[in-house]
Amino acid sequence: MAARGQFSTRIGFILAAAGSAIGLGNVWGFPTNVASNGGAAFVLVYLILAFLLAYPVLMVELLVGRHYQSNPVNAYRKLTGNIIGTIVGIIGLLTVSMILSFYAIVGGWIVTWCLHYFAMALGMTDAANWLVAFGNTRNVIFTIIFFVLTAAIVRNGVSEGIEKWSTRLMPLFFLIIVLLIIYVATLDGAGAGFRAYLTPDFSIITDPELIINAMGQAFFSLSLAVGTMLVYGSYISKKENIVSLGIWVAVLDISIAIVAGLLIIPAMYVAQANGVQIYNEAGSLISSDGLLFSVLPSLFETMTSTAIIVPIAFFTLMIIAAVTSSISMLEVPVSFAIENHNLTRNKATMLIAGSILLISLIIVFNFGSLFGLVITATTEWSQPLLGLVISIFAGWLWHRNNILEEIKQGNPDAASGLFFKIWPWYIKFVCPALIALMFWRSL
Repeated sequence: MAARGQFSTRIGFILAAAGSAIGLGNVWGFPTNVASNGGAAFVLVYLILAFLLAYPVLMVELLVGRHYQSNPVNAYRKLTGNIIGTIVGIIGLLTVSMILSFYAIVGGWIVTWCLHYFAMALGMTDAANWLVAFGNTRNVIFTIIFFVLTAAIVRNGVSEGIEKWSTRLMPLFFLIIVLLIIYVATLDGAGAGFRAYLTPDFSIITDPELIINAMGQAFFSLSLAVGTMLVYGSYISKKENIVSLGIWVAVLDISIAIVAGLLIIPAMYVAQANGVQIYNEAGSLISSDGLLFSVLPSLFETMTSTAIIVPIAFFTLMIIAAVTSSISMLEVPVSFAIENHNLTRNKATMLIAGSILLISLIIVFNFGSLFGLVITATTEWSQPLLGLVISIFAGWLWHRNNILEEIKQGNPDAASGLFFKIWPWYIKFVCPALIALMFWRSL
């Protein structure tokens, strides 16, 4: 069996894990949730629940991953000592693979929009129009391109692939989003967007619907329950303080969601000030995909030709967000293939990427019936149920002394720290109850 990879630096892990969590859901899913659920009130509730729910579950995955030094199937089998753990691990592998299958399609669309604006800048109008016209040929070509890009990074391993590209792409992501926020802030209508985003209406903070939606966003924003954080945790050195690493990842992910809102919400109001429709006929906010591929492009069209760099920068930002998440998703089944079937990393990456690509192509050719179904089955059903089971595993089956010994690796004083005094009982009682409530309410 090939030797396990390991992150070579602390910042490398933080940026890779943050890149996994900072995906399309954060950059356009979170702002859409904000706009649909009371603006700043949603932001406030989200911040509270992100630390009350998402961070504790994140620590489960990181701790289990580093303790057992293996993929989800092996880790959960060892934790439970029976076939139930194996089944949960396999369901996690299947779930993350299915998420990647539709994620790659959307990633391909983002690449086409970025190229669309390049083509427009070069006066290639026909090519530009083809790039953004929905069709099987376009979808197949760019889904394949997105998979090739993802696989090219994963096949180079942890330190030379995932870590190296995360430490390159994430700083670029931060730079682009800050520059775009500064630019949007100068446009007419942005002020109203900032006010809606930053001024909470405290009267709606206790609205059950808002709370449930914020809880769901907090849980899903950290890429939890499907094995990505567990696998990344298995690549953390035993010398590192895993509790502080988890805090850094959570804070960075939540911060980026908040910063993304500072870009998207004002941009929506700028679009509205320019006559772009951001609400449908029923008075509801246009859905996330409509926001990304309709509202914002309509805003870009109101700009002068000299501002072509803005949409190019925006969709470059989105490509980075998509790729840093997709490499973490692909790494989960790849790590399983390497460790359980003794494949080389190159062979495992090509085999797994090719298999998931076939699923993506099936979805492309049956788009109307499968695309929405796969999204619902994975993100609304499988993920929360996996999160519930994983919390139960860690809270009820993993011995408290084993947890303490793992935390003490890199943090000798863990027993007297606040984290260990609260986290074990919290993950035992509170997290399962909250996740169960979220799942029940989503049905």
